[in-house]
Amino acid sequence: MNIHEYQAKELYRAYGVPTSTGYPAFTVDEAVEAAGKLPGPVWVVKAQIHAGGRGKGKFKEAAAGDKGGVRLAKSIDEVRTFASQMLNNTLVTIQTGDAGRQVKRLYVEEGCQIERELYLSALVDRSTSRISFIASTEGGMDIEQVAHDTPEKIFTMSIDPASGYSQFHGRKIAFALGLKGDQVNQCVAIIGNLFRMFVEKDMSLLEINPLVVTKSGQLTCLDGKMDFDGNALFRHKEIMALRDLGEEDEKEIEASKYDLNYITLDGTIGCMVNGAGLAMATMDIIKLYGESPANFLDVGGGASKEKVTAAFKIITADPAVKGILVNIFGGIMRCDIIAEGVIAAVKEVGLKVPLVVRLEGTNVELGKKILNESGLAIVAADDLADAAKKITEQVKKAA
Repeated sequence: MNIHEYQAKELYRAYGVPTSTGYPAFTVDEAVEAAGKLPGPVWVVKAQIHAGGRGKGKFKEAAAGDKGGVRLAKSIDEVRTFASQMLNNTLVTIQTGDAGRQVKRLYVEEGCQIERELYLSALVDRSTSRISFIASTEGGMDIEQVAHDTPEKIFTMSIDPASGYSQFHGRKIAFALGLKGDQVNQCVAIIGNLFRMFVEKDMSLLEINPLVVTKSGQLTCLDGKMDFDGNALFRHKEIMALRDLGEEDEKEIEASKYDLNYITLDGTIGCMVNGAGLAMATMDIIKLYGESPANFLDVGGGASKEKVTAAFKIITADPAVKGILVNIFGGIMRCDIIAEGVIAAVKEVGLKVPLVVRLEGTNVELGKKILNESGLAIVAADDLADAAKKITEQVKKAA
């Protein structure tokens, strides 16, 4: 689960991590009021969406101007102008795709006199099973581009969970960032507090781009991107309260109500599979046969008829779906339950696109019998390759 920048900065303050002062705003008047609480003479007006690259982004609407989603205002009147231009308009960044995101919230914060811009992030490194910090002197830039062009400018350090954070970790990062004097001590404290926050709040990602050195020599976090482990949110009601459903895909929200693992993709073939590995294989073979998956959907090993019906409805609600492939290997999940769920869903929502079903495993013959006797236009497949071939052919034929 992601949160907005202004929410991340509230967490910074709670953990003693230095950041600039600012206030969220949902209307133009609130943005002006927020600016009035800050000393000026410079204010920063930031669009709040769950995507990076806001400063380099472009608004779809001409009336929104061409200065991106992060703007420097030198008067209260400019704050009002920028807020009017940005609110309720669609911002397109490198991470939003062409559809962009509608800006419904702003963050107005005090200006900062920047001496240097640095990059800092922390994540769960699956290769080491540890929390790793990534630091670079190239702050304010896309870290992927830095990694590609100048990988030597990226410093990575893992922290052993058995021993935890020690001050030498912070010093190593400080030296990698070229910090000196009291800035080293500041960095040690910041890294320690960030590590504590990362662990206590069950984060999976924390990114600060940029972490800046001000002209007065102070380290300040000017940005905050945070992602939290969805499997741990049950013990963090205070984090769940920060969830902005308006920033999430409606189909993914609906899927979460039924404990379905669903992610929207940009292809044309909807997939319903049980098991993450089988889902990945299904998506791969669809690509092999010349089409692309429209989603990742894992119904899990013990799905009920109701759960399967809900999954099918979510797939068919996507207008990009031109065909559906159901690929089930029945272990705990019985093939007859899948068949009943698919039929119930088809009867309820209708079937406007080709549907291919491949069943294997527990009660497979009963499942096939149920499908064959349903009287519905369902194409049966013998194996995964046969299923992929049939659905791609049907989609291409209908195009």
